[in-house]
Amino acid sequence: MSIISKTAEESLTIMNELVMPNDTNALNNLMGGRLLQWMDIAASISAQKHCNSIAATVSVDNVSFKQPIKLGDVVTIKAKVTRAFHSSLEVRLVVWTENISGVKTKSNEAFYTFVSQDTSGKVLRIPEVVPETEEEMQLYDGALRRRQLRLMLAGKMKPDDATELKALFFPEE
Repeated sequence: MSIISKTAEESLTIMNELVMPNDTNALNNLMGGRLLQWMDIAASISAQKHCNSIAATVSVDNVSFKQPIKLGDVVTIKAKVTRAFHSSLEVRLVVWTENISGVKTKSNEAFYTFVSQDTSGKVLRIPEVVPETEEEMQLYDGALRRRQLRLMLAGKMKPDDATELKALFFPEE
């Protein structure tokens, strides 16, 4: 029997990393590539918890580095599935840093897209997401627009077919 749906909370993944010297650049700031690697791991775990199968990264939305993350800081990455489509799903990541004094700062936010596959690479159908909180409902509602934008940018959807996006710019009167 297959699972028809799961809550977003069931996919919640929290990952902590300590920024060590081998993670930093010449300015003792965390290298961006290392942070992206950690984010990909957290998002992958979240996606696989939702799918109960292998989840391969398909795309990464814009990741802005708002401020440097310093040597010795603790990085906390929270990942949670926002919406599932037929075989792909979107995972939202929020990155927090905490310095030695205990000051916590939101550092980054991003959306990663995954596709569910079996061990031979065959694409699998995945459970729907049931949003429960107000924030989860807002993220769920926005996921279709973000998906359409990703597909348009990848050349996989024509602008005229992006009905959710068009409605933002050309509301019916």
